[in-house]
Amino acid sequence: MGKHLLLPGLLLALPLTAAWTAFNCLVTEGSRLPLVSRFFLICPLDYSLPLLALCSSVTNLTQALEAVPRGVEGLCLTGSTSVLPPDAFSHFPGLKVLGLSLRLTQLLPGALRGLGQLRQLSFMGIKMDNNLYLPSDAFGNLSSLQRLAFRGPCLEGSVGVRLPPSLRWLSVQQSCLQNVSTLANIFPDLVLGASSGDGWTLDKLDLSLNRKLKMASPGALQGLKLGTLHLDHTNMGATAVMELGLQRLEILSVVKTGKAKLPARVIAHFELQELNLGFTQIGHIAPEDLSSCHSLKSLVLGSNGLTDLPPGFLAAMPRLQRLILRDNNLQSVMLCTNEAGAESGLQTLDLSANRLHTLPPATFSCLPHLRKLLLGENQLVCLEGQVFKGLRRLETLDLAENPLVTLGQGWLAPLLALTTLNLLDTQMVLSPAWDLQGPENLHNLGLRFPSGPSGVVLSLPMRLTSLELQAVSGMEPWKLAPNVFPVLQTLTLNGWGLWLEAQSVSKIFPALRHLSLLGNSLEALCSQDTSSFLWQLPGLKQLSVRGDGHSPRPCCITGLPSLQELQLQGLQSRDRPRPVLLEELVRELPKLEVLQLSRTGLETLSATAFQGLGSLQVLVLDWERGLVLDSSLQEHSPQMPQYMYFLIVSLACKCVNAWVGPWLERSPRTYMHIVSQQLCEPETGGHSKNPLFPFLWSHCPKTLELELFLGSFALLLLLISLPFLQEARNSWILYLQALFRAWLQGLKGQRGEAKKFLYDVFVSHCREDQGWVVRELLPALEGCPPAGPGLRLCLPERDFEPGKDVADNVADSMAGSRVTLCVLSQQALLSPWCRLELHLATSLLLASSQPPVLLLVFLEPVSRHQLPRYHRLARLLRCGDYHVWPKEGENKDDFWAWLGSRLEQSRLW
Repeated sequence: MGKHLLLPGLLLALPLTAAWTAFNCLVTEGSRLPLVSRFFLICPLDYSLPLLALCSSVTNLTQALEAVPRGVEGLCLTGSTSVLPPDAFSHFPGLKVLGLSLRLTQLLPGALRGLGQLRQLSFMGIKMDNNLYLPSDAFGNLSSLQRLAFRGPCLEGSVGVRLPPSLRWLSVQQSCLQNVSTLANIFPDLVLGASSGDGWTLDKLDLSLNRKLKMASPGALQGLKLGTLHLDHTNMGATAVMELGLQRLEILSVVKTGKAKLPARVIAHFELQELNLGFTQIGHIAPEDLSSCHSLKSLVLGSNGLTDLPPGFLAAMPRLQRLILRDNNLQSVMLCTNEAGAESGLQTLDLSANRLHTLPPATFSCLPHLRKLLLGENQLVCLEGQVFKGLRRLETLDLAENPLVTLGQGWLAPLLALTTLNLLDTQMVLSPAWDLQGPENLHNLGLRFPSGPSGVVLSLPMRLTSLELQAVSGMEPWKLAPNVFPVLQTLTLNGWGLWLEAQSVSKIFPALRHLSLLGNSLEALCSQDTSSFLWQLPGLKQLSVRGDGHSPRPCCITGLPSLQELQLQGLQSRDRPRPVLLEELVRELPKLEVLQLSRTGLETLSATAFQGLGSLQVLVLDWERGLVLDSSLQEHSPQMPQYMYFLIVSLACKCVNAWVGPWLERSPRTYMHIVSQQLCEPETGGHSKNPLFPFLWSHCPKTLELELFLGSFALLLLLISLPFLQEARNSWILYLQALFRAWLQGLKGQRGEAKKFLYDVFVSHCREDQGWVVRELLPALEGCPPAGPGLRLCLPERDFEPGKDVADNVADSMAGSRVTLCVLSQQALLSPWCRLELHLATSLLLASSQPPVLLLVFLEPVSRHQLPRYHRLARLLRCGDYHVWPKEGENKDDFWAWLGSRLEQSRLW
């Protein structure tokens, strides 16, 4: 973690009205810990804890803790702090787990005061020569402490440190410890009870990785009652344990402690129940060494170079339930003798990674209680039909990574209780004996498609709940039979080896909840229509997609209404990489809570990407390069995911990212964590580098000032525009648009030799005056001679082009008419469209070199002040270009005579 720079985090909204700014800290919920677990490896934390924090580069402990949410129950600190002051964690009384990977040299008295709920405490040092001094009452207040671990620091300067009575696990690893007696001097409670006969009890004492540990003074741990003792990777042999004076020992682990033999005396002395001798290179087990092993329940002999097992191996350990023989050189196993009725209580047998070629029929005949059998990574070519006879209780069988070709007739029939079968990475050939229908309780199956003729239907058990299918490159897709798996919840497709009809997928997998697509071309996923089989799984909750590096375009996941977790990896084409936007990868997923992206080629992240992800809580980006964070995220931050983790991600060294630095220092409602040092190459070249945000801030001031200026200008313009909103209600925008269209039409007409008009008269009127236009005006003007002149009138409700914008219709029709006739009344002057048409006609009179004729007809008396732009109308209209329609009962001849004379002047009558 020292090489990573944890940039200032953003706000953690818990709840939304209150938050913390966490500097150099990664904050997560326990349920989300698997998403960032690799950063917590230095001090493992409990997944069940609701809120966890990892803070690095801690130099000032008080300042660092001020940025940590008070509600954390798991806390890990890394940095260079050397002294732990009194009441260092007094503001975190609810802490359950605390890990300190600091350069601590001293704990002052009362440093851990107030941590009454602390269950697990770990000290990790940078170097083994880092001496840590502990006061005698360092852990006196930790009444709930169950696990205490030291890894790295040397404790030899501490003496008489009292352990809390609740302690059950003590670990001192990778320290300067050379003699176990030194441990008793540091923690005298381990041996103080010996004189009274009441020894201290520990479930586990771990002294692993102490490379200098090779001595054990007699009685060093006199009277201590131990459940488990770990001496892995030390120079202490198993026989030295007998000299420690332990009152009880049940489990001993001496992994990689040098060449040794089976410690028969130690087993017999303590009546050990479990023994782990991995990587000790025993090579051979003498038959006489087995005589003292009758108490063992678990024996681990992995990686010991064993070539065979002595006769009566299992018979000498009647209580043995777990036997691990993984990674040896066994070419055959003779676990069962020919003695009639001889049975073993063995329940777990691991023979993986050996050199087994064949399994005789009687190999497992004496193991009726066996529940788990691991035979992967061997050289098994065929299995006889009776090889598993008698294993009626076997639940798990692993045959993966064997060159299996043929299977005997009814080979699965004896395994009545089998629930899990792994046949991945095999080379099976389809044959009449090939059958997986035997076990009725088989729920979990991993299978590589057998080679065989194309178009063959693959028969699988119907009651499967988990299925993994592995395809071979270039093989023909298989069909499944039966075509319904009613309880299948988890499906993994490694390569496209399965042929599925999109319309029937929901019927084949009605209960599917978890889907993994590994190493596929993803062509079916990238289909954006409903024929893609993925979109036929409305109940899917988890989806994991890992591409094969050959997808020509991004694969967009959308339309899954129940999806809660989505992981996309390796979608970027290695041959033709191209940058993508997040909205090209995911769209409408209304219930998505967790989104993980790795090596997808993501280049830009903007607020638009979150529009269809209303429930997103966690976004994890990993192994993405040159990322641009659009400034729209700044305004969108209240709606963004609560947690955003940028792990191995580099931000683009561009001025578009300059806003991110100041944004990180404020407190938006999202907790963002950026891992890895963000650097910018200098513009002048060379090998020196500069931190990203200070570099952008100093090199992009004009850009930032311009953005501020544009933002201020836009706000000012909006405020200035407010008084014009009333005018906007009267369609002034539409008026400008129509005026421009009319001017453009007139300009086109001037270019022609003679302008051709589509209409003779354009009639502007409101809906309330439409009756007068139809009854009086229309018959008088459109009537054929001698009743009328037969003119062509343009009426908006009749002659406007359907689907065309109204403003465009007005402008085109007015410019294409010889005369504009406006029918005015009180209602017309209140109509936005009539006012628009009158505005436009008035403007055309002023702007056109050959102004059209404008006539006004008043159906009722109207005050001149009600007319829009009255003074302008008075100047433009010649005397006599308007007339009043006579009242009811008055003579109308004068009106028609006036209208006829005006139209005659325009050569229309």
